[in-house]
Amino acid sequence: MELNQYLGMFIDEAREHLQAMNDNMLQLEQSPDDISIVQVMFRSAHTLKGMSATMGFEELATLTHEMENVLDLVRNHKLRMTEPIFDVLFQCLDALETMVQDIIAGGTGKADVTAIVASLQAIAKGDVPASAAIPSAQSAAASAGSAGSAAGMLDQFQLSVAEQSLQAGLGLYRIDISLAPTCVLKAARAFMVFQVFEKFGEVVKSQPAVQDIEQEKFDKGFTVYFVTEHPKEELEKALGSISEVEPPVVTAITAADLKQMREGEIAKQETAAAAAAAAPRPAERRERAAAPAAGPSAGAPAGASGGAVNRTIRVDIEKLDTLMNLFSELLIDRVRLESLASELRSQALTETVEHMARVSSDLQNIVLKLRMVPVESVFNRFPRLIRDLAKTLDKKIELVITGADTELDRTVIDEIGDPLVHLLRNSGDHGIERPDERVAAGKPEQGTVHLRAYHSGNHVFIEIEDDGRGIHTEKVMQTAIKRGVITADQAKSMKDEEIHMLLFAPGFSTADKITDISGRGVGLDVVKTKIESLGGKVTVESRWGQGTKFTVQLPLTLSIIAAMLIRVGDEKYAIPLSSMVETSLIPRSEIRVVHGERLIQYRGSVIPILFLSEVLDVPGADTSAEELFVVIVRKGERLMALVVDDLIGQQEIVLKSLGSYLSKVFAVSGATILGDGHVALILDPNALLK
Repeated sequence: MELNQYLGMFIDEAREHLQAMNDNMLQLEQSPDDISIVQVMFRSAHTLKGMSATMGFEELATLTHEMENVLDLVRNHKLRMTEPIFDVLFQCLDALETMVQDIIAGGTGKADVTAIVASLQAIAKGDVPASAAIPSAQSAAASAGSAGSAAGMLDQFQLSVAEQSLQAGLGLYRIDISLAPTCVLKAARAFMVFQVFEKFGEVVKSQPAVQDIEQEKFDKGFTVYFVTEHPKEELEKALGSISEVEPPVVTAITAADLKQMREGEIAKQETAAAAAAAAPRPAERRERAAAPAAGPSAGAPAGASGGAVNRTIRVDIEKLDTLMNLFSELLIDRVRLESLASELRSQALTETVEHMARVSSDLQNIVLKLRMVPVESVFNRFPRLIRDLAKTLDKKIELVITGADTELDRTVIDEIGDPLVHLLRNSGDHGIERPDERVAAGKPEQGTVHLRAYHSGNHVFIEIEDDGRGIHTEKVMQTAIKRGVITADQAKSMKDEEIHMLLFAPGFSTADKITDISGRGVGLDVVKTKIESLGGKVTVESRWGQGTKFTVQLPLTLSIIAAMLIRVGDEKYAIPLSSMVETSLIPRSEIRVVHGERLIQYRGSVIPILFLSEVLDVPGADTSAEELFVVIVRKGERLMALVVDDLIGQQEIVLKSLGSYLSKVFAVSGATILGDGHVALILDPNALLK
């Protein structure tokens, strides 16, 4: 049996079962006597065990077997779930997740889980250990990483390069880099470290490989063998200045060390050759691999394997990009054909174009949905994160998630997880107060963190709002002045929102004590950089004593949207329908000026009105009309009326990026090509509503 063809299916199902077990474990923690939840978890563990054994991942199968034994006792009322048992089972899930991630990365899924297995066996025997005695999955991975580092000696070619470098009078060093425990965007920090390496010399070898480090496939640190002409102290200083990177351990490598390594390399090759000679032939290995397949499959319940039939396929994201680009060109041609059919007034052509429009509309929905993924796939790991955070900090925190079904482009989904983790940890650590502090402040003992996602215009907004202590504006301002980020004169004219944004300055922190969870400001610069690299932005609102809200605005890249085409002067613009409330015609006499701002009455409230010809500086606009066309747009609860010269009509348009040179054009989020071949800019109502 060729197992590789089933690897993708195994990974998909293993991740689903692990996520389900994590979710159910959190539920069970709230209702420890609910045996129905344990039954569901037992079935997931049993299925995962069978799958792992079939695929030859013995450690995975062993660990899930021991987990299954504990769950079996619980479901048969022979064992009651307690806090130490929850801790061990959560660590077990972490270890399983680490092993599956290793398999996804091309590894064998092996890890040292002896201690966790021993703890599970002890629980099954009635001896519940203290949770602190159990090493976490991370520590197991770390030990695996250090072992890998020790084994990762230089090969023959790298040894030759190193020897020649020493002979040329260059310095050769082994440098161990460790990232701070609070570091979330590890790949970004590793990138900064390698920028220093590029500046000072050449990397002979990296453990793990540079490609793995770029993809964040490492634990808390990595090791490089490095050749440089610069002094060791200069190198240490440059590396030590990178925030969230621990002081590096720089060890000079001498010629004698290289000789010892070469002897070790020769011995390793001899050992490998001997092992290869003693290894079974490929045919024998296939037989051994196929042997365990029959056992667990036969023993597994029919429903377990039958119900897990996966009817999905994996598609390269680049192919979806190509499909989207081709379809966007087709849509532009369709609009052009509709325009021609209208001009030529040919019945046959009109009917053909209408049919093409219906078919392409269905096709458009499918193409768009292929790339869109609910943010739930990112959000579903946060309940566990908040649970662990509350336990570590001895706080009571409730996470309320809304809008998890909001869909976002797949490329953005893949990147947004780490910045959100950092913001959530920041809210839990520095925002939410301890229970006694909350009671003293007249608040409920349990703090609440809201995680919301929603569409607005052609953007997705993700909000992280806590009801904690908020940000001390005066303290932030004084710290910024003290550190030279702003001057005292600048501070006088700054609004509170502008002062709060100073938290995103590199290395800025107001924390009196940096905890091992996060620091208000420590690492927020990386969050901002990451979100901006996705074409989005992050803002913060806070009121002292009442809480803080981080808002992440993300664009819908490569999107086809419905828009209202409008005319201002001689120019055409598009306003996304999702930002519009309605269009209307109002007399100019209804405009009132209050404190220099023009306002109109709208459905019982007063909203500002903006003349687009003035904002966009459009020549030829009609400024004398007594009746004004207005488009009411909104962002969240806020409304605004935009005055336009004409409403052309609704149309589906293809969003085209303006490119990096025009990315900062005010109130414009992109452009589209109209049916007549002209280009129209797409307005960003969110920017106008600020």
